[in-house]
Amino acid sequence: MTNIQLEVLTSEDHQSPHKWCVPLKEDVFAAFMAKGGPIVHRVFGHKSLFGPLLFTKFFDPSDAFPLWEFEPAVLLSHLHNPCVDWFQTDASCILISQLPKIEKSSLGICVENGKVIEISGLWKKHGESRTTDWRSGKWWEDGFVRRLELPDNTDWKKMEVYVKNDTTVLDIRLPKLLQRNVEETRMSQHNA
Repeated sequence: MTNIQLEVLTSEDHQSPHKWCVPLKEDVFAAFMAKGGPIVHRVFGHKSLFGPLLFTKFFDPSDAFPLWEFEPAVLLSHLHNPCVDWFQTDASCILISQLPKIEKSSLGICVENGKVIEISGLWKKHGESRTTDWRSGKWWEDGFVRRLELPDNTDWKKMEVYVKNDTTVLDIRLPKLLQRNVEETRMSQHNA
């Protein structure tokens, strides 16, 4: 099994002021899924990390979700064989998720203001004539996103993200801060 480490960008590196400006509403999603083929159902299906129905009720994936505040066994209890799991150890917070069959080069990991991790990518290839950023319109027609709030007690600057090459599994590891560093981080965020 080969692990490929992905680069984690910050919102300063990955500026797109209009990204995710079109919210994915429940009725739009239902119509999109009804017309969609097998790849649409793989990318946005109810077991996928990128599906709006993953967390029991409809939740726009472009809105930040406080994942680590929930126990996976509770939040995913309605699913058999979910394609996502997260847990905490004494040293880190870990997220493991199967990815839809996409090109790994289209997968992007971005941290916004040290508070939100954004996992996004293209599931549909574009023609070269595309003039606008795919994230600024009906982004679900071309790509996918899941935005997750980062726990306060983690050091996002030391985050490691891997894609396991042979199984298309995303593995995100967020090291925890020492207690003193947690308090300093909260103070600096409060003063900002």
